[in-house]
Amino acid sequence: MSLTVAASAANFTRDLEQNYALIQKLVDQARERGVKLLALPEAAIGGYLSSLGNHGDTIQNTKRSMPPAISLDGPELQRVAAIAGDMVVCIGICELAEDGITRYNSAVALNGDGILGSYRKVHQPLGENMSYAAGDGYHAFNTPVGRIGLQICYDKAFPEAARMLALDGAEIIVSLSAWPASRTAPAANIQEDRWTYKFNLFDQARALDNQVFWIASNQQGSFGSLNYVGNAKIVDPGGNTIASTGQEEGLAIAEIDVATTLAGARGGMYHLRDRRPDAYQSPVTAGASA
Repeated sequence: MSLTVAASAANFTRDLEQNYALIQKLVDQARERGVKLLALPEAAIGGYLSSLGNHGDTIQNTKRSMPPAISLDGPELQRVAAIAGDMVVCIGICELAEDGITRYNSAVALNGDGILGSYRKVHQPLGENMSYAAGDGYHAFNTPVGRIGLQICYDKAFPEAARMLALDGAEIIVSLSAWPASRTAPAANIQEDRWTYKFNLFDQARALDNQVFWIASNQQGSFGSLNYVGNAKIVDPGGNTIASTGQEEGLAIAEIDVATTLAGARGGMYHLRDRRPDAYQSPVTAGASA
């Protein structure tokens, strides 16, 4: 059975009304194309940090530039759920934990019925740990469009993260990003930037590693000192990019047949089946002495 999916490249800021208007626009455009699963970027409510590294936004150095922290049961996500309706929408937020203090860089899958699943970012780059606490695991979950898993940005650099989701039955992995171009040696053409290359290569490799569909959204344009690479895309289980926005704002849309494509991709060499866990050193201890 075919399923139309989409990944967005768009620019989200601290202005929540701008965020909601852009979400509405993207959902409307997707709905016109029959999309049933839409991936919005990391930090699509409130925007991402304005910088990274030693000068990154932190609770310690400024609260004014931090993304607004929202709770999973708060009015912000309820408003997005109302916009989503019967579409499954994956969206990035700054999550306020139950203690009212701790913040997580989180991703949520929802539709008009509410939250279907959520994830707190595990891997933190370039001082992001000064702004957010880290999550502690990966779990797939069932949705009206199939069993999916969520990742955020830097997670895609770690094969173990996608593998855990695939082993938990995820057939579609949705990777939400605020992935910038190189800050130290940016290319004149962002499409030729070395960080654009890495972003695209990770997406293709993780899809092929696990023989899953990979839906990658990303911020686009600029915010603070970060210049985002866009390149939202759909990758099939063979590692082929079947739709992409390139560096432009918009939607990458593809019609996929999950069951048929997975059966074909896994009919011969099935990577998850052919693993040899007995031959692997524990990922926790491997390289610990290096």
